[in-house]
Amino acid sequence: MVLNPLGVPSRMNVGQILETHLGWICLQAGKKISNMLKKINTIEDVDVLRKLISDIYTYSKDNEIVKKCDVDYLLTMANRLKDGILLAAPVFEAPSEDLMCDFANKIEVSAVDAIELIDGLTGEKFDRPVTVGCIYMMKLHHLVNNKIHARSVGPYSLITQQPLGGKSHFGGQRFGEMECWALQAYGAAYTLQEMLTVKSDDIRGRVKIYESIIRGVNELECGIPESFNVMIEELRALCLCVELQKTEE
Repeated sequence: MVLNPLGVPSRMNVGQILETHLGWICLQAGKKISNMLKKINTIEDVDVLRKLISDIYTYSKDNEIVKKCDVDYLLTMANRLKDGILLAAPVFEAPSEDLMCDFANKIEVSAVDAIELIDGLTGEKFDRPVTVGCIYMMKLHHLVNNKIHARSVGPYSLITQQPLGGKSHFGGQRFGEMECWALQAYGAAYTLQEMLTVKSDDIRGRVKIYESIIRGVNELECGIPESFNVMIEELRALCLCVELQKTEE
């Protein structure tokens, strides 16, 4: 999974970077144990494996169990750890960066924070090293099948006369400021006019366009959006008298 680094500071979630590094250390330690299990033949190999697992459990109460257990129990424990070490960090008690580095040095695995990766399209290395690691990523239960929603006519807001929002209210789709910029960039003036008038809060215009659809003709008559009238009333509440004048061209 590839993540945008801009998503870390904006969400103020620096902890996932520490979790990525710690997960990478645990994964490397698991590979080291797996390689030892493939080559274990003598008592000396068992002692080396026991020392490594004992170093892994340095900060745990299971350290004494590792030192005193028999060979069969040690091999069973090693088989559980060969795919990666499992750690639990309580809330507000996560390991510090120094503790993670000491742990990596103790079990003699690499704790590098970034790796040079190769672009699969060009075969060349990326300009900068990339942070690589192992992290738990929760998948939210938001599926497209449950999100599909369509609306022709429906309820409107009493104040702004715009369609309500949300699928549960049988509402419309939000069309924000940046979406307006996108249509402006493509020069889609008529589409933008429809979105901001007859499809939104132009009361007279949406009645007219509904009639034209029923008659089967292609006519678009836009009036004044209701949000403009709301703004006028708010200005009048500030004792600012605004009058509309219609001029003939």
